[in-house]
Amino acid sequence: MTDSLTLDPATSAPAPSELAPKSCKIMLENFDVPVDIGFHDFEIGTPQRLRVNIEVWLSAAHFPRCDTVDFAWDYDMLRTAVLALVAGRRFNLQETVVHQIYDLVAARPGVTALRISTRKPDIYPDCSAVGVELSSF
Repeated sequence: MTDSLTLDPATSAPAPSELAPKSCKIMLENFDVPVDIGFHDFEIGTPQRLRVNIEVWLSAAHFPRCDTVDFAWDYDMLRTAVLALVAGRRFNLQETVVHQIYDLVAARPGVTALRISTRKPDIYPDCSAVGVELSSF
């Protein structure tokens, strides 16, 4: 016996209107990047681990329903863009990094909201991280 959950998804009916998605989001979570960051003398010139989180809400038109790579957001692009942004640069503040990543992602088509955060997980022995967050909501 086959129940409705084991049917071929390609032939199943769309969700009822009351269950229609209200938002579409892609994420890059806990991406650890070596960054020359900090304003203390002991931080300058010594790259630190910076944990980056990117959440991007997309319009329905930019969130693919088909299984075709051509219509999908490229996660590699997010990773590569962050790596290129911080490569060979020096930052005093996490806020600067967050603003620059935010601007980079916000310029992409279909973005309706976003949240960017960074954390320095290796600063204090008695807390898991110190960080900042910037969001459109």
